[in-house]
Amino acid sequence: MGTRNSADRIPGRERDGNGQDGVLTLAGAPIGQAADAPARLAGALAAADVIAAEDTRRVRLLATALDVQLSARIVSYYDVIEVRRAAELVTELRAGRNVLVVTDAGMPAISDPGYRLVAAAAAAGIRVTAVPGPSAVTTALAVSGLPTDRFCFEGFPPRKSGERARRFGELAADPRTQVLFESPRRVAVTLAELRDSHGADRAAVVCRELTKTHEEIVRGPLGELAAWAAGQEESGGGVRGEITLVVAGIGQAAFRAAARAAAREARRAERHRDG
Repeated sequence: MGTRNSADRIPGRERDGNGQDGVLTLAGAPIGQAADAPARLAGALAAADVIAAEDTRRVRLLATALDVQLSARIVSYYDVIEVRRAAELVTELRAGRNVLVVTDAGMPAISDPGYRLVAAAAAAGIRVTAVPGPSAVTTALAVSGLPTDRFCFEGFPPRKSGERARRFGELAADPRTQVLFESPRRVAVTLAELRDSHGADRAAVVCRELTKTHEEIVRGPLGELAAWAAGQEESGGGVRGEITLVVAGIGQAAFRAAARAAAREARRAERHRDG
């Protein structure tokens, strides 16, 4: 039988020897301004027994901004140690302690540490819940002006050139709107590669520093955006800050045309084999 969350388990402080597991909570952190924190986050930070933070310094700063006095044991939880730390945190949960996971910004497990811990907790029958909060993915999608009825999130593109080329080639034929994260150091190269894979006329949006003081949203076809980013590089400053890219999917007419072309090519290949 599958596991399920047990609504009758009561969150609280450490429970000595009663055999009741703790609760794992994934908490959304602001992506720019502390004032955007979900209303329940302050209470979750104050009540946790253990806080697993991507950056322990940042979670302390966040608690200060929310006027929260932390009493939890705070441990680091980032990608390099995610597997080892997940096992340790499951042990804490099995001992009856409530664990709160917080990343630097946005929701844990969304292109950030978290999913391995959730999988391990779920496999152990431990209750998993969330304090939902901001996400750069949905924020960028909402302000992009591109279709939102169907979209995919690709996280950070692969770094190896061959893998990137294959991934972008696959996405070029995808009808869904595409959301990607990228390092400011690589955004000019990525936009140029997307221009080459998707076409210079494909609509896209660069979202920089969303919700922050220097928020910037630049819209245009990929050809223009690639030229803009290259110009930023040439000026010496480059594109700075947290970057989220939103790229339009292939148009329905173009999608049908591509499907027809693929079908023709498949028939041609079949005839060649038969001949």
